[in-house]
Amino acid sequence: MKEKKTVETSSENETTESKKVGRDRPDRPRRSRNPHRTPKPTVEASRGNQPESLEKSVEKAPVKSAGQSKPQNKKPNPNSQNKKPAHNNNKNGKSSVNRGGKRNKNSMGPLTTEVKDMLQKNRDANEERMNPWKQIDVNNKNKIRFTPLGGLGEIGGNIAVLEDEDTAIIIDVGMSFPDETMHGVDILVPNFSYLHTIKNKIKAIIITHAHEDHIGAVPYLFKELKFPIYGTPLALTMIENKFNEHKLKEDVKYFNYVTKREIYEIGTFKIEWMHMTHSIVDSCSLAVQTPAGTILHTADFKIDHTPIDNQTTDLQRFAYYGSKGVLCLFSDSTNSHNPGYTKSEAVVGKTFDTLFDLAEGRVIMSTFSSNTHRLFQAMDRGVVAGRKICVIGRSMERNVEIARRLGFIDIPDKHFIDAHEVSKFADSEVLVVTTGSQGEEMAALSRMATDEHRHIKLKPSDTVIISAHAIPGNEGSVSSLMNKLVKAGVTVRYKDFENIHVSGHASQEEQKLILRLAQPKFFLPVHGEYNHIAKHAKTAVSCGVNERNILLMSDGDQVEITTKYLKKVKTIKVGKSYIDNQNNKEIKADVVNDRQKMAEDGIVNVALQISQSTKKVVGKVVITSHGLVPNKEDKRFAHEIENIIKTFLLNVNDTQIASAKVLQEELRSIIRKHIVRTKRRYPIITLVIFLV
Repeated sequence: MKEKKTVETSSENETTESKKVGRDRPDRPRRSRNPHRTPKPTVEASRGNQPESLEKSVEKAPVKSAGQSKPQNKKPNPNSQNKKPAHNNNKNGKSSVNRGGKRNKNSMGPLTTEVKDMLQKNRDANEERMNPWKQIDVNNKNKIRFTPLGGLGEIGGNIAVLEDEDTAIIIDVGMSFPDETMHGVDILVPNFSYLHTIKNKIKAIIITHAHEDHIGAVPYLFKELKFPIYGTPLALTMIENKFNEHKLKEDVKYFNYVTKREIYEIGTFKIEWMHMTHSIVDSCSLAVQTPAGTILHTADFKIDHTPIDNQTTDLQRFAYYGSKGVLCLFSDSTNSHNPGYTKSEAVVGKTFDTLFDLAEGRVIMSTFSSNTHRLFQAMDRGVVAGRKICVIGRSMERNVEIARRLGFIDIPDKHFIDAHEVSKFADSEVLVVTTGSQGEEMAALSRMATDEHRHIKLKPSDTVIISAHAIPGNEGSVSSLMNKLVKAGVTVRYKDFENIHVSGHASQEEQKLILRLAQPKFFLPVHGEYNHIAKHAKTAVSCGVNERNILLMSDGDQVEITTKYLKKVKTIKVGKSYIDNQNNKEIKADVVNDRQKMAEDGIVNVALQISQSTKKVVGKVVITSHGLVPNKEDKRFAHEIENIIKTFLLNVNDTQIASAKVLQEELRSIIRKHIVRTKRRYPIITLVIFLV
């Protein structure tokens, strides 16, 4: 193999070689070499003239043979790295020795002991700040139990029990709404059977705020059990009004009005009500100091920094308890799928400004009757626009009266008129505030839409504002109401304006704020369907709560909480009672089931006389059916059933015909089999048999 020229080749030869490459540009002088750079040796250089390290590097260099595409696999020399010059790397990963072999003037030396101590102290301070629950005494042997009896796996119907060995408190006693299969049912109230089993240690009912899904079932509980009630003035005043309707006036002696930020000793618990912003005024969260540790319960909430009454969330108290160490946090999960922040209630007022300016005739506004701030904003805009205010709807009238009496709605009497006075004023001078935003069939707005209201007849010049979103389950009713209003020719303002309604529940960023302020050891998401609490749990994990310290509950799950663990211990019987609001009485479950069955499968009535001696039908069999066959097929269906009965009597024995009750069961079974086989339905079958 012919040797190549070494690096000492003359410049003349270099010029000759460059010309062979075929460069198409003029020759120019070669750039001078860097005197500080060590020249690279060639592979064929004489080994005797090179350092030992260079010799080894040459020996290990891969050599390709003709036609070889990959380098040969050579076992690396484990000592080869030791031959490289050592360099001290600085913090940025750059060598502290420059190319000239001199130390970099900007390089930093090793950390001093003082700096290391300060870094460790800051790490310890951050650990203490981010995990204040570590202050909790793990040797504390006390236990508490939390049992939701309603409000989990559903929207509304909130009620829960917090207890230890000596004391139990009930947190809220709310109602919920029925679905479309519960015919004739107006509201649902929780099953109170568990409260009967622990009634001897229940010390109080704790009310967080005055929404129906938190206080609506209190009168029904008091008809069974009576305990002291603690709450803010608005909540207890609304409960008092319910007691008057249910003829429980004497039970107001159980009321205990609370002051926020004061601590009340109730049994072994110490409870503080902390102001919270929500879609109703005078709403509170709870701080419960138990023998096992501090429990924080947000109840329903959102973080509104610009509320209508300028009473912001008491975040200072959350931070205070968080710094002391929170054993467990219970937090509202209703809007846990919503990213960002829930908008302030104040934005709705700006939308009302626009809608009132656009309206030429009467303005009819409907919202939740308990949303005091929403009502105040609408009424205030009405006064500014020179409109008289007419409040219609029993619950709306009652709540507005209570809010005005307590000073939450500060509008003079001169601006209000009765329903029968509306016709005395020009349309542009009237604002009607009414119930019915959820499409309730008997609510005032629904009766207006069907032209059944006594005083308000809709006109094409009217503007109807529905400032609410449909509660889950009410979408069909709200859609039906919208259709009726549009048919009536009025202008409907609903979802076409972005800020016509805002939620009263916290979105993800507000949930994160509470989680970060409380920094709890354990976390229990509450209030909402299962998918809501599952999403809230993920948010908690992102905020530093250990996934093992979170439990997803359903109604009836009893959870035990100690300083060391959180676990489900048993399941409590739960359920709902059906209530008819027309008489405030319970409808038994079997009645509701029969109504549903009749609606789905119909009913068959059979009446006949049978002679015990001849075992034959006496007279005519009377057969009627409803909801099973069309009217034109009634006769044929009746004839089929009559033939079945006569055939059965041909083979009946003396034992069967001796009792009308036995005959009824036998005939009902035979008729049901025939209907199931021919109609694929399971109707209610009533039989009336007279033995003669």
